[in-house]
Amino acid sequence: MHDNEQRPRRVVITGLGVVTSIGLGVQAFLDGLRAGRSGVKPITAFDTTGFAHANGCEVDDFDPAQWIHRTDPDELGRATQFSVAAANMAVADSGLSAEELRRRRALVSVGTTDAESRDLDGLVAQQLEHGPESWAPEVVRRTQAGGLSLGIVRELGLTDVEALTIPTACSAGNYAIGSGFDAIRHGDAEIALCGGADAVCRKTFSGFYRLGTIAPDACRPFDKDRRGILTGEGAGILLMESLESARARGARIYAEVLGYGLNCDAHHPVAPDRDSLARCMEIAHRNAGIKPEDIDFISAHGTGTKANDVTEAGAIRQVFSTPPPVVSIKSMIGHSMGAASALASAACALAIVEGFIPPTINHRETDPECGVDCVPNEARAAELNMVQNNALAFGGNNAVLILGRYREAS
Repeated sequence: MHDNEQRPRRVVITGLGVVTSIGLGVQAFLDGLRAGRSGVKPITAFDTTGFAHANGCEVDDFDPAQWIHRTDPDELGRATQFSVAAANMAVADSGLSAEELRRRRALVSVGTTDAESRDLDGLVAQQLEHGPESWAPEVVRRTQAGGLSLGIVRELGLTDVEALTIPTACSAGNYAIGSGFDAIRHGDAEIALCGGADAVCRKTFSGFYRLGTIAPDACRPFDKDRRGILTGEGAGILLMESLESARARGARIYAEVLGYGLNCDAHHPVAPDRDSLARCMEIAHRNAGIKPEDIDFISAHGTGTKANDVTEAGAIRQVFSTPPPVVSIKSMIGHSMGAASALASAACALAIVEGFIPPTINHRETDPECGVDCVPNEARAAELNMVQNNALAFGGNNAVLILGRYREAS
């Protein structure tokens, strides 16, 4: 290595911000994960008349004025409100002052499936009722997808910053975290605020309903009687920095980001591909410098659909001679789309620090075609050193993230 070249930096997570249907903020989310709390309730975001069933996992105790301080929340769509609130939580949780944060070169990267489709739902309904001349320019301004990351930049007063919004649907949170890992690792940024955000909207609920993949009552991943997903909402934002930076300021470290894998097979518009997902896991292991047997548990994509769970479990068995426990927190918080893998990453980091594996709730009997230990219904105490977080998306966008317990020597 030449003198003017730097070794890649180790990247650690020092702040977590979470907005979920089972709790706002780190402690409430942690308590919900440990207790196996369910966020399921009847959907109120839109008129559900005509649907035979319409349960979901909405965030029903969110007051944006409590979590957003420098920006007028009314100027933000709901998903952006979630994103900005989670970023504020992550910064506060990290112990960084606002002034110190603004002095750092930053990356803000937020993944999403729907961006502000909830506002678009409202515009469509308004124009159907009152005519095309009733469009509301202030609402149109809120619907830009870039607002999910730019809202954070504005709220935090960042100036030396790159802002990205990543639209790789249900794997977008892991994609965004991977972009932050790369930026910190190679010195392109000093601080990265990365994750995902989405709000419940009629468009996505209706699409999944027409596909026959909305569960009537509860999400039961890996259960033989599973009947599909429940749409959810929220945001997960991770604050990442170099290990050197975290040590210098005496920060608490949740976990180290060891690596990730991405691929896109484009095999089918909606059906996952087992071989492609297996390759993505192998890429993640290779990039993190680990072996499958090093993984202590897998946070699965685990949607509770017939196709996903069997395919994902098959890919896991293809890579792991003896699979570790495989859980799905979507059983608790539903499928929060672009926020899903970011919230699962936050759950993985908490699991490492707190020494437990979150449960897969609503479980009755494991589907023998899945054949995984899904830690049914109750959390399990465990010493965790390395965890894997799977994310899949329509179009074959796969993203697998590897987190490890922080240790002094790499």
